[in-house]
Amino acid sequence: MTRKYEGQSEVNIGALGHVDHGKTTMVELLTGEWTDRHSDEVRRGISIRLGYAATTVMKCTKCPEPDAYTTSHMAKDGKCAKCGGKLEALREISFVDSPGHESLMATCLSGASLMDGAILVIAADEPCPMPQTSEHLHALDITGVRNIVIVQNKIELVSKEQALKHYQQIKEFVKGTIAENAPILPISAVFGSNADLLIQTVEEVIPTPERDDEADSKMYVARSFDINKPGTLPADLQGGVVGGSIVQGKLKIGDEIEISPGAKTEKGFKPIKAKITSLLSGSGNQLEEAYPGGLIGVGTGLDPAFTRADRLVGNIVGKAGKTPKAVYKLMIKPELMQRVVGMESKKEVDNLRLNEPLMLVVGTAPTVGIISKLHGDEVALELKRPVCVKKGQRIAIGRRVENKWRLIGHAVV
Repeated sequence: MTRKYEGQSEVNIGALGHVDHGKTTMVELLTGEWTDRHSDEVRRGISIRLGYAATTVMKCTKCPEPDAYTTSHMAKDGKCAKCGGKLEALREISFVDSPGHESLMATCLSGASLMDGAILVIAADEPCPMPQTSEHLHALDITGVRNIVIVQNKIELVSKEQALKHYQQIKEFVKGTIAENAPILPISAVFGSNADLLIQTVEEVIPTPERDDEADSKMYVARSFDINKPGTLPADLQGGVVGGSIVQGKLKIGDEIEISPGAKTEKGFKPIKAKITSLLSGSGNQLEEAYPGGLIGVGTGLDPAFTRADRLVGNIVGKAGKTPKAVYKLMIKPELMQRVVGMESKKEVDNLRLNEPLMLVVGTAPTVGIISKLHGDEVALELKRPVCVKKGQRIAIGRRVENKWRLIGHAVV
């Protein structure tokens, strides 16, 4: 089914890699937006929450390839910055900027579940792989992201010989992984070198996936917030907003929706009913209808106290009465890795133990499950917080190692 995307992105592309390797700088180069918007992120100089930015990919009608490729942000007064020629819009894309810090792995995994493709950023001035580089590549494998472009960033900081040696390290690192045949592009995100080649490669390697607009609507919530400024008068208050990505179906203004598992009550979690009052694309366009692809902000009539400070992250949004049932127990078939991912030392993964707590990332929902039964190759878990999940869904498993949650494998529900 072909459909023109009006005013919204049609594909989500992840920016992943080790902390301080230049993911956020690369996204800013392409979109003009610095995705570390929260005060903690600015103060500490790292991404903590998922960052979003959108841009339109453009192509000059005069310049040869790859010079012809640019973005709406890099254009000059709507024309080619290199020759002043006419630009054709190819498609709008959204970037999901994942934090690289190891303590924020659950955030990275929840972001990976929204991605249609990914750019793995590896700094040329540090050995490859660094701990989170391998952790993020495993995250892409677990969540089924197969369209990958590798960026060898900070090329301006090394000599040609060092760059070639580092390139061989990257080739060795991705051997036998899902990224084995991924293109590796040397760039300087700070100076914009090879940005045109990167944009062309993204267009060739990460296509817009086939979407099912007619299925029951389903949106993963990755953010939720209160957009009212302090001191807003009660009469001027706007309802709470949930942000995320529609994975199937569509949403339109006026729809009665359900947010599940919802809010915690004395009798457990209860789905929240709401009405859609506005739809906003990741690039700031007001929409009447929103489709799969890109990142969408859904304005509701809810009391903003429900949505502030990411309280609804991990929920699923769908039409009223059509969301999957929330579960407190899971039976999974785990596949453990040989070694704990993301550690400098090569620590082997021990067998799972009865009553052991595990971090599970289901879609965008992180939860802790306690092992209640070990039955052959299957494991039963009691969840601290319920999740909406379907049979056959792949989830990530983390274990507490040296006081940090570390990725140790994945499982099928």
